[in-house]
Amino acid sequence: METLYSRIGPKRLRALVDRFYDIVFFDSEISHLFKNDKSRIRDKQYRFLTQFLGGPGLYSDVYGHPRMRARHLPHPIGEKERDEWLRCMKKAIDEMNFEEDLGEALYNCFPRVANHMMNR
Repeated sequence: METLYSRIGPKRLRALVDRFYDIVFFDSEISHLFKNDKSRIRDKQYRFLTQFLGGPGLYSDVYGHPRMRARHLPHPIGEKERDEWLRCMKKAIDEMNFEEDLGEALYNCFPRVANHMMNR
């Protein structure tokens, strides 16, 4: 069965994660939420997205069940932070020059998850 992960592939997914965090780490609205080890943040996101998009369970293999909402509770995430995170992801996806249908399908995975992460 074809998944978004199989369509993107590990190299392009890694490049997307890197581009996304290149944007996020310097974003005045949400960079304060990402103060931990930046290489670890990138690695965890790559592992999570691999699994989330239908690839191997790289995140669970190392960190256990994702429990993303619980893991994000210490970080204040309201509408402003959600919207900015989504804007950064959209920008990163657009800059990757994915095939139009792939970029759109990929982006459409994120709004529901971003809404779920809101805790303020």
